[in-house]
Amino acid sequence: MSELIKIAFLGIVGVLVAIQFKSVKPEYATYVGLAVSLIIFAFILRQVGALLYQFARVKEYLGGAEEYLAILLKVIGITYICEFSAGVCRDAGYQSVAGQIELLGKVSVMFAGIPILFATIEKIQQLL
Repeated sequence: MSELIKIAFLGIVGVLVAIQFKSVKPEYATYVGLAVSLIIFAFILRQVGALLYQFARVKEYLGGAEEYLAILLKVIGITYICEFSAGVCRDAGYQSVAGQIELLGKVSVMFAGIPILFATIEKIQQLL
């Protein structure tokens, strides 16, 4: 919990510093925002290790359906990466690029979920 508070304060301080630069050197404000975002993203990546350990424990209970867990992890990764990238683009003033990244994320999640759709259809056909 204390690390979360530190990261939250880092974000707030980073935004306040970026605001100070925005009127004088707008490009510096973008650089500060990007640097703070990368630091927070690095913290998130450290947390992913603990998350993967928990998913390994869940995998023990799945009994042969591990591919669904892999798809879930892939979808989570896609959404976080796209959200982070779109946020950086939006902060830099490139809303159209951010929108395209979000669209790419949505399409990628849809394609990642297709195997689950096919497995569900196969199960339904087996029941009929």
